[in-house]
Amino acid sequence: MKLIYRASDINEANIVAGMLHAHGIDAHVGGYYLQGGVGDLAAFNFANVHVPDEDVAQARLLIAQYEDDSDNSDDTFTEKSNSHFVVSVILFALILIVITIIVYSVS
Repeated sequence: MKLIYRASDINEANIVAGMLHAHGIDAHVGGYYLQGGVGDLAAFNFANVHVPDEDVAQARLLIAQYEDDSDNSDDTFTEKSNSHFVVSVILFALILIVITIIVYSVS
């Protein structure tokens, strides 16, 4: 077994291992008990993914694709969040204008 990926936390390690399992690669997540040993401190480099020696090349390729997709998904999320924020602000401004017109027309 070779160390193929150092995850930021145990959850990410399980996501990567699950992706590798979905592609037919046997993957093992290590570091479950090491991460709990540091208590409330921010733990890093404890969650690792290991694969058999014969699957290293394919696993590296899949992990590279995973990392590229992760980088691109952040940009998409930011663009969607920004557009939702702009639409919300415009709707809020329109509602305020309508309320102001109604209040002044009644008076």
